[in-house]
Amino acid sequence: MVTLIKARDIPDSWFQCLEAVLKHGRKYKVEHGSYAGSKRKELDYVVIEIKYPATRPLIPDIPPHLNIPPPVTEDYLYQYMSYLVEDKKADREEYTYGYYISKQLDTVIQMYKKHGFETNQGYITVGEPNCVFMKNPPCLRGIDTRIRDGKLHFFVYFRSWDLWNGYPANLGALQLLKEYMASELGVEDGEIIASSKGLHLYDYAWEYAERRIGYKN
Repeated sequence: MVTLIKARDIPDSWFQCLEAVLKHGRKYKVEHGSYAGSKRKELDYVVIEIKYPATRPLIPDIPPHLNIPPPVTEDYLYQYMSYLVEDKKADREEYTYGYYISKQLDTVIQMYKKHGFETNQGYITVGEPNCVFMKNPPCLRGIDTRIRDGKLHFFVYFRSWDLWNGYPANLGALQLLKEYMASELGVEDGEIIASSKGLHLYDYAWEYAERRIGYKN
């Protein structure tokens, strides 16, 4: 089953995804991988079109009366943006997104500057073949880019995607990255189209999500 979501901005897309996962997500127990033994509600496959991802705020609003911890803070987005573009990896880390992205980002920018915008080759790969042997391989696997009508668009794929915390942090930071690229290329900011065959909520977040959207199963 493919779920299609058309959203105005990142917070709107998050809210719609919460509703979709709670109402239509498949519930199962994780047998292998992150948080093995916990339960998830997960969509089979989702495609999310965000028309105006640059709209501020980038992070979801949590009304104070709901007494829900915020999934992400604005300050964290800028820290996470640095994580996406810096080639740094701590001893305990198997990988960082920046380890892969930083090696390709300037190459893609220079390709557009040198050869023009009419190309399908502006793809940034996250990961490598030996990632399959990692205990927790990268969730984000690729950032595809396209420049059409003077606007830079991102197409991103996540093999697995935590909706409550990961989604707003990932997309907020990716939007900041897109704005940086657009500025370097002298084009306008465009859409984000994201997809995943593993967009999920862990059981600890089910109640938070229900309270945020006003839904009770």
